[in-house]
Amino acid sequence: MNELPYSNIRILDISQGIAGPYCAHILWQQGAHVIKVEPPSGDWGRFVGVAKGKHSALSTQFNAGKLGLALDARSAAGQKILFELAQQADVVVQNFRPGVVDRLGISYETLSKHKADLVYVSISGYGDDGPYADAPATDSVMQADSGLMFSNQDENGVPRRIGLLTADVATGLYASQALSTALYQRLARGVGSHVKVNLFEACAAFQGMAFLEHAMTGGHRKFGPVSAPNGVFKTSNGVLSVVTVGNEHFARVARAFDRTDWLEDPKFKENSDRLIHKDELHDVIGALLRTNTTEYWMQRLAEHEVLHAPVRNYDDVINHPQAKHLGTVGSIDQQGIGILPYIGLPTTPNRRPATSSPGIGEHSIQILSQAGWAAQDIEKLIKDGVVAQLSQD
Repeated sequence: MNELPYSNIRILDISQGIAGPYCAHILWQQGAHVIKVEPPSGDWGRFVGVAKGKHSALSTQFNAGKLGLALDARSAAGQKILFELAQQADVVVQNFRPGVVDRLGISYETLSKHKADLVYVSISGYGDDGPYADAPATDSVMQADSGLMFSNQDENGVPRRIGLLTADVATGLYASQALSTALYQRLARGVGSHVKVNLFEACAAFQGMAFLEHAMTGGHRKFGPVSAPNGVFKTSNGVLSVVTVGNEHFARVARAFDRTDWLEDPKFKENSDRLIHKDELHDVIGALLRTNTTEYWMQRLAEHEVLHAPVRNYDDVINHPQAKHLGTVGSIDQQGIGILPYIGLPTTPNRRPATSSPGIGEHSIQILSQAGWAAQDIEKLIKDGVVAQLSQD
C-alpha cells in the first residue's frame, strides 16, 4: 500500500454521480487517500440504475475504498468544515453547477489563496461560461448533443444511444489523466493548478477520429460495417462475430468456409466490391454457421486465422479463460449487498483491490476526528444536523 504512487496524496472528493467520483477513485486505486463528501440524503448516484438499499452499482463502482462523510454544505458550519478539509487536502474534486462553489466559499480562487500548491479539479457539463454553461448535462443529453448518438447510427441512419454511461465514464478518465499531469507539475515545480474538464469536450475528444472521417468524406461517412464480411451470425447453439479487414483476411474466410471460388469472383475482388455485395456474403456465411456449433466454428476459424469471437454475456466474460489468466475480474465485499464481481483499472502494476464503497456518513466521526475536531464539537455538529454518522448497529 505505501509503495503505490499516490499513497501520500489526500483527495477531498465533493463530486457526485460518475465523472468526478471516478476521477478520484482511479487515484484511490493507485494509492491515494480519498474522502467522499455527500449530503445527508446521499449522492444522487446511489439511487440511479440497479440499486439495493442505499447502494447502487454506480455508486459502488466509482466510490469503492473511499471514506464517507455526510455533510450539509448549505449551512455555515458545513461550509466551514469543507473549507478546513480542503486546506488539509492535496486535491479537491468537484462537479457543482457553475457558481455553486463560489457561494459555498470553496472555489479554487478562494482556496488557493490559503494553499498555493492545491490541485483543484472542476468537472462540468459544458464549461464554466458560454451560452451552454447552465444547460443540463446528463449522459443521455450529452450523447445526443456531442455526436455520440450520431456516431452510433444503425444502417438505416437512425441515431442510437450507446448502452453504457459513455459520456460520464470517458470524462472521468480524461479528468484523472489531467489530475495526474497536475500532480506531476506540483511535484516538479511546487505549484498548484485548476484543472477544468467538461463532458462536452471530453465526448468530442473521444470521437476525434470520427470527426476527421466526417470531414474527409464531405459529411458522407458511411455508418455500419466498414469491411465485408463483417457481422454477427447465429450458430446452431450461439452467436459468432466474424470480421475481415483486408484481402488477405477475406482469403482466410474463403478457405475456412471452403469457398475458394470467392477468390476468383470479381464481385469480391476488393473490399469496396465486397461491401456492395455484403448481403450476399452474409447470407451464405450465416447459412453455413447455422449448420454447426459455436465451438466447432471457433476451432475451424482459428485454424485459418480468421478474425472471430463468440458474443459473450457478462457471466461468460467473467469466466473467459484469458480473464481468469490475467485476474481481470476481482471481487468487492460491498457492505449491505455482499460479494460482487469488481473490475478495476486494466493496468499493472500500481493498483490495489477494491474495498467497500462507504455508506452515507459511514466515516464522518473518524474523518473529523483525524482532521482535528474535538469529540464534543463533532457531537454538536451531528446534533445540529450539519453532519450525519451512519449507525454502526
